[in-house]
Amino acid sequence: MSLPIADTPFATPLALSGPLRQPRQMLSDQTYDGHKSIHDDATAGNLGLRAGPIEGPTHFSQFDPLLARLFGRQWFETGCISAHYQTMVVEGESVRAFVDLPESGAHFVRIRAEKADGTPVLTGTASVGEPGQPHELEQRMAKLRPATGLVINRDLQVGQRGAVPETIRMGFDQHMGDHYPFTLRDKLAAITEPCDWYTPEGGTRSPWRRPILPMEMISVLLGSTIAEAQLGGRKPAVGLFAGQQIRLIRGPLFVDQDYALEREIVALSESARTESTWVRTRVFELLSRTLVAEMILNGAVMKASYPHYEREARELGLA
Repeated sequence: MSLPIADTPFATPLALSGPLRQPRQMLSDQTYDGHKSIHDDATAGNLGLRAGPIEGPTHFSQFDPLLARLFGRQWFETGCISAHYQTMVVEGESVRAFVDLPESGAHFVRIRAEKADGTPVLTGTASVGEPGQPHELEQRMAKLRPATGLVINRDLQVGQRGAVPETIRMGFDQHMGDHYPFTLRDKLAAITEPCDWYTPEGGTRSPWRRPILPMEMISVLLGSTIAEAQLGGRKPAVGLFAGQQIRLIRGPLFVDQDYALEREIVALSESARTESTWVRTRVFELLSRTLVAEMILNGAVMKASYPHYEREARELGLA
């Protein structure tokens, strides 16, 4: 059942909000390219951060109960969440999710998350079905200027595709590699919003009679084999998620289901401190080749983390 939206004479904007939650840090042991990630306290400290941040899509779970309340079963089948990450969150901090109430009959809403003191964590959009308008990341991509000063990502090109076919699946106790040093069962023990449909026992009571993957774990599923695609820049360098969009087309995605991935760089960008790739990952049910989901990930690499940045920038005439 979706939330009934009654007509009202008031023009006051309203929002659903969830409780304050303290998401867990589960990537402190993450490694790639032979080094720790930004989620490690020491690595984060070397880059001027006070502690290793919690991964951005962890916050997606706080929106699931709100969007399921608005859109019902459709949220799990054709839901889309699109977010620009604004402020890092470290373990021990509290976060609250907000979803603006849509006009009657609308299926596209604004979302945001804030810390307990009001500090913005993320801003974005969500929808079910055909969105009918660009989502947060698509709006930001449309405003990008051509990247003319790339150093770390200078070997990459818009339109470049993943180097090899990728086949993935996620079981409850499956280790997802060095990128994600925890299992689905580990995550379900720590997730901010438990749901019966995510569990081995409760999944059989879901509308699909199978356990489904939480939206935040779709990011883990698709990210676990990203190194195989060879769509990263020069190394060693430390990156972070600057924005992310996950859209279910024929969802949900299921535990212990085989999927095939196709990746493509759809944009390259730069800022004063970072260089970014924008990669679209399309997800197909392996046997039928049915398109079931897609993700756009804005992955930013920090210039200060690449030891050769200044020298190579000078050699390229960029400094």
